[in-house]
Amino acid sequence: MAITLSQLNQATLEDATQWLAGLYEHSPWIPEAALAQRPFTSLAQLKHAMVRVLAAAGVEPQLALIRAHPELAGKAMVDKSLTTESTNEQSKAGLTHCTPQEFETIQQLNRDYNARFGFPFILAVRGPRGTGLGKAEIIATFTRRLQGHPDFERQECIRNIHRIAEIRLNDLFGVTPERGNRVWDWQEALAQHSDPGYAEQGQLTVTYLTDAHRACAAQISADMRAAGCDNVHTDAVGNVVGRYQKKSGIGSSDEGYSPVSHKTLLTGSHYDTVRNGGKYDGRLGIYVPLACVQALASAGKRLPFDLEIVAFAEEEGQRYKATFLGSGALTGDFDPAWLEQVDADGISMRAAMQHAGLCVDDIPSLKRNADDYQGFVEVHIEQGPVLNELDIPLGIVTSINAGVRYQCEVTGMASHAGTTPMDRRRDAAAAVAELMLFVERRAAADGDSVGTVGMLQVPNGSINVVPGRCQFSLDLRAPNNGQRDQLAVDVLAELTAICSRRGVHHRVTETMRASAAPSAPVWRARWEAAVQALGVPLHRMPSGAGHDAMKLHEIMPQAMLFVRGLNSGISHNPLESSTSDDMQLAVDAFLHLLDQLSLPTS
Repeated sequence: MAITLSQLNQATLEDATQWLAGLYEHSPWIPEAALAQRPFTSLAQLKHAMVRVLAAAGVEPQLALIRAHPELAGKAMVDKSLTTESTNEQSKAGLTHCTPQEFETIQQLNRDYNARFGFPFILAVRGPRGTGLGKAEIIATFTRRLQGHPDFERQECIRNIHRIAEIRLNDLFGVTPERGNRVWDWQEALAQHSDPGYAEQGQLTVTYLTDAHRACAAQISADMRAAGCDNVHTDAVGNVVGRYQKKSGIGSSDEGYSPVSHKTLLTGSHYDTVRNGGKYDGRLGIYVPLACVQALASAGKRLPFDLEIVAFAEEEGQRYKATFLGSGALTGDFDPAWLEQVDADGISMRAAMQHAGLCVDDIPSLKRNADDYQGFVEVHIEQGPVLNELDIPLGIVTSINAGVRYQCEVTGMASHAGTTPMDRRRDAAAAVAELMLFVERRAAADGDSVGTVGMLQVPNGSINVVPGRCQFSLDLRAPNNGQRDQLAVDVLAELTAICSRRGVHHRVTETMRASAAPSAPVWRARWEAAVQALGVPLHRMPSGAGHDAMKLHEIMPQAMLFVRGLNSGISHNPLESSTSDDMQLAVDAFLHLLDQLSLPTS
């Protein structure tokens, strides 16, 4: 029978420690020390109390804990000396039924890992959703982490141990993150759609207005309807818009409510992806609020305002030189000149829209009237390592960094690699390589600025030809507009100097410029109240990545909530991941936010 938090808070220390003794392998001292902080208001608070206990213990107790764990499919499994919890976990991952080849592969990995690090490989084999990883994924993760740095691996083992404890705690208390699981399942289903050339390789790529992109739009529409949205439509740029309507009879003059509290709340994020990207970037911000709609609709509950969820069709700028196209249309920032841009296959944006059945003449009408909205809130996976390293599930965004992007080309002279002396070359690629090193040095000089050349190509390049052309992208970001602008001035000036010195020419086209977007204080405070109500530690942080909230910031107040990512918080990568428990907390925080907004003003 599951125990309750109330029982845990009221039990003797001896009894409470006994109940939690199996959370950390052969290490009841961790929950025992955490229990000194009772009473706990939530399991999330208890989980983090144990995280703090182990963090404060130091390296040697951490290593002892890691070494207290059995190897995967190791000797303890074979001679049946695993703890009950470990037996259950390895069984759910199928490790008790390995083929001889799988067993030998894992045994060799165990030997190699122990020889390299001096402790066993630890992986939460029940995985981010708690239902068990496949053996192929376990072996792939084992192989990848074998190449890690010892300090990182120690911390990664500890993070996985905390995840194991989290799942065991859920089992002990009979808790299932049902809404988090639903969000997880929605995103897994959406990730089945991928562009040709990537789908065949098991990679996720969804580019604006491709067949896979339109299939995603159709699936999001169906999910919105099934969850309980009253109105769902696809607009003139491909955004999928769902609306959960307020309760009838509510008007701006109702006693106890301010006129603002009846205005629509806008939320959402994008569903396009980078090439070979992750499943949660953007999409988490669509499905977390949709899980809230499903919860409200199931309970027959209406809000005193409309909740509008927008799945933005384009944010990444992968197909055309137009970033934040979806959210920009809502702010009136859609440039008609974009329609004549062509993609790598020579297809214009106008033609792509017409093929998708979109009416370009309706785009101006998509601009939202800010007076109709309370504000914009966005949930997003962090896309960085901070929350993961702190072992904190949620973060409050203080501001989104300013950014500018360019598409550039350097033109020199193609010539024979063998016959052209080094002092007579006009090497376009070498000029760009020199610039890349300058970008690295210059951005680092600011401390918190970043600069990236993410795309680099020598058209029609050959092994025995000095590059005559080199095309590249340039992405510059900083915490404020002035710092970003000075970084851009310095980088572009250096590009001019390099090209002049080398006798080559350059062309630069600015494709995106976004101002820094500080979170509106009142909305940030609402997110903070929601997170604190869950018993989750409060962590404030800037966003180095750009988000749709940057565009909506131009016309209405905005604030963002970050959700911790796994695998060092990596994003724009197939390893991008998060747990259904963290997704559940994001849904609970969003529901708390909605409850705050639904209260009459005093």
